[in-house]
Amino acid sequence: MGFRRSVFFLAFLASLCDQVLAEQPSVRLQGSEVRGVAAQVVGAGVSVHQYLGIPYAITPPERFSPPRAIRQQTWVVNADTLKPACMQQFNYPESSRNFALQVFNNPAPPGESEDCLYLNVYTPTTPAPAGGWPVMFWLYGGSLQFGTGSLPGYNGSAFAAYENIVLVTINYRTNVFGFPGSPELPDNGHNLGFLDQRTALDWVQRNIKAFGGDPEKVTVFGESAGAFSTDALLTSFGKDQKPPFRAAILQSGQYSYRSAPRNISTNFANWDKLASALNCTSNSNSTLACVKAAPATTIKDIIERGALVFSPMPDNITLFPNPAAKRLSGDIYPIPVMSGSNAQEGRVFAQGMTNVSAALLTSFPVATAEQRQAIADAYPVGQDGLDTPFDAIAQIMTENRFQCSQAQFANDTASMGIPSYRYYFNASFPNLEKFPAAGVYHSIEIDLVFRNYESANVTSQEVFLSDFLQSTWASFARNPAAGPGWSALGKAVEGGKDLAVIGPEGVRMGRQEEVDGRCGLFDGLYNLSV
Repeated sequence: MGFRRSVFFLAFLASLCDQVLAEQPSVRLQGSEVRGVAAQVVGAGVSVHQYLGIPYAITPPERFSPPRAIRQQTWVVNADTLKPACMQQFNYPESSRNFALQVFNNPAPPGESEDCLYLNVYTPTTPAPAGGWPVMFWLYGGSLQFGTGSLPGYNGSAFAAYENIVLVTINYRTNVFGFPGSPELPDNGHNLGFLDQRTALDWVQRNIKAFGGDPEKVTVFGESAGAFSTDALLTSFGKDQKPPFRAAILQSGQYSYRSAPRNISTNFANWDKLASALNCTSNSNSTLACVKAAPATTIKDIIERGALVFSPMPDNITLFPNPAAKRLSGDIYPIPVMSGSNAQEGRVFAQGMTNVSAALLTSFPVATAEQRQAIADAYPVGQDGLDTPFDAIAQIMTENRFQCSQAQFANDTASMGIPSYRYYFNASFPNLEKFPAAGVYHSIEIDLVFRNYESANVTSQEVFLSDFLQSTWASFARNPAAGPGWSALGKAVEGGKDLAVIGPEGVRMGRQEEVDGRCGLFDGLYNLSV
């Protein structure tokens, strides 16, 4: 099934935008020449320029060290091929690992490597207006454990062709390679993946004009862990510190309200387990040096088989101890934000779960028995479309982890006088479902936003919705002050209808309480401290 989907998908991408033309575009960049490729986007009837695999920092980076900027030099960069992903982590057991690979890494990127600090730039071929085209900077998801800007689904050619957007995708380090838990590292040396993202944003500020982009019109957008990262960016710049972007879009994620606490001691404990598995704990000089010297593939195998999770740690640079409090204190730069979630996010995370009580105990470890029972009672199996215990568990995950926390993020942003636009996505199509009964699962909207959906069995509604989504995202990037086409929260013209409900037919305006009726159950259960 997965192989067949991959073939269809790759065939579609080839028909869409991989008809490489003889022309070889190039740009001058700090004394260097970057040579890309021209590709025809069939549906748009125009070509785009693709610059694939441009290093934005010295690569490979020194393991467990911050990225280092490239000094100006004269060289030729043949930017015509997507680069490998950074080292990824897909945890065992085999069944869950294969499921994650099927849903989130299919078709797979061109390999994995520590030599991975590259980015891709997709540009229109028409002359840029005065100042340049708007720029959209994509941060991928993957629980900060896996992901890459080199996935075919993140091909930005359609944004460039249809919307005259300069689209940038990047690689950044994840898992232990991006967020190492060594106690030997300084406090500002743990969040390397976040530092990679900032280094790439700095690269955009210095260089995107050469590609026709306007460095003053950058929108950061990301999904899941990419949205976590975007929230970390939003809350790490003070009210008087202008960030290197002017707008943000958060799809299915934020970092301010989390359903489970992140204990930094877990990072240190998992580091010790990794070091022990590598026989590094007896090293009299430095455990860190010993782990640095180990083969990357050996480290990858240990963390995958041991399910060793490494999370960001507060450093007061890339991540603050309480992002929600920082927002509500007014000490963040007022960046317009669009954010939202999908109607059935949890179906991808609840696979194999059939015991509601056990799932509630895992999801709400600090809740009282009465609180857990109240949650169970609000999602009765056999009613309201919750036909099975799995359905109930999945919907609890959807609303707790994504929808209600996203609502709190969006409304808190609005309460500080910052333009905040919220959507609720509720559309699914059979050719986008990567597992049985997937529904409106976590990440389903990405292929539609990028117009990289499969051509097999595509419907006219799907084509329409994809066009609408990409146009909406691009409109917000072009003019964040005007919004994406609907009212900001708290600014509704008609009866409090400030939620954009996006379905197969497009968008309708509704009230937040229409979909958030159970969100009060989770009040007080979110963890605010990192």
